[in-house]
Amino acid sequence: MKKTLVVLSVASILALSACANMSDTQQRTLSGAAIGSAAGVGIGALTGGALLWGAAGGAAIGAVGGYVYDQHEKKHGK
Repeated sequence: MKKTLVVLSVASILALSACANMSDTQQRTLSGAAIGSAAGVGIGALTGGALLWGAAGGAAIGAVGGYVYDQHEKKHGK
């Protein structure tokens, strides 16, 4: 258990440090995918569906949503 915790901690730190030099578009798309993935897993758990498919579908929809939001923000100069 302790070894798994260390591996997950190191992986999380490396993943988060890789996001430092991302553009606004990339950050918003990735954030949308992460939120969508979490929502997809949550919905899958509540409905008894497959969690992997919920995560994949949520990530795809979230990524598109994040990208569309970024384009909207750029268009309106925010």
